[in-house]
Amino acid sequence: MANKITQLFNIQYPIIQAGMIWNSGWKLASAASNSGILGLIGAGSMYPDVLREHIQKCKKATDKPFGINVPMLYPNIEEIMNIIVEEEVKIVFTSAGNPKTWTKWLQDKGITVVHVVSSVKFALKAQDAGVDAIVAEGFEAGGHNGRDETTTLTLIPMVSEQLHIPLIAAGGIATGKAMLACMVLGADAVQVGSRFVASEESSAHQAFKQVVVDAKEGDTQLTLKELAPVRLVKNKFYNQLQELYKTSPTPEQLKELLGRARAKKGMFEGDLEEGELEIGQIAGLIRDIKPVSEIVKDMISEFEEAKSNVTKL
Repeated sequence: MANKITQLFNIQYPIIQAGMIWNSGWKLASAASNSGILGLIGAGSMYPDVLREHIQKCKKATDKPFGINVPMLYPNIEEIMNIIVEEEVKIVFTSAGNPKTWTKWLQDKGITVVHVVSSVKFALKAQDAGVDAIVAEGFEAGGHNGRDETTTLTLIPMVSEQLHIPLIAAGGIATGKAMLACMVLGADAVQVGSRFVASEESSAHQAFKQVVVDAKEGDTQLTLKELAPVRLVKNKFYNQLQELYKTSPTPEQLKELLGRARAKKGMFEGDLEEGELEIGQIAGLIRDIKPVSEIVKDMISEFEEAKSNVTKL
């Protein structure tokens, strides 16, 4: 399945396992890379020394390419970037910030840089900043999201029309059919998050993995737009948020309720009531927890079958 993205990352299949806080440590990233796709370690929930440890363990677990996802709002950003260079990781996905800040610095060190966006406007800014590829993520996605609420089905052709660099689609993708649909719309590859949360190798708490499997249509909602929009499973914390919204709260009051480490409490420690449980709408289609290798195998076989059925139309 050679194309621009498989060549860029030297991988077998045009699939990227998303870097997700509290879900994507070295076990998930190495399993993904060993399955022929690109695995990403999510640096957003790691202290610098923890990230270094995950990189070193990932190197021992795979001889295939893997990368790091770095939210640029991270307070220790310079230390994180220096660790990535010192540990000779050659692929970085940046998000939540201005791609101009780090792209050239990383590329000068021989690193391939991909930036995550949620709109055509920011895709063009990232392209102008010189990134090697772009992830365009639709409103269906879990975790932190764009303010424009543009769905993947709309976003991908809009971005594809304007770009001259490789495009990776994200948001609501967990199957081979969805992968084919995104590629028909102009994407060169797909980035998959929620499906890999419900994998044996993800670092998510088992109780959270079960919530993902049990989720149905309508069980997630995008909220906290005044701070940073995030898609959550509806639970006790979510209900507390809704009660607070009835009082027309200030951003400070929202921050006070949110507190610290709620995402860790929910996704990593398994507190299903008080924790922040971030997952995409596609959770309603996820029915089981499987090894990463099986998830990839299923996606590719479904992709090939769907592709052959389309050619028969």
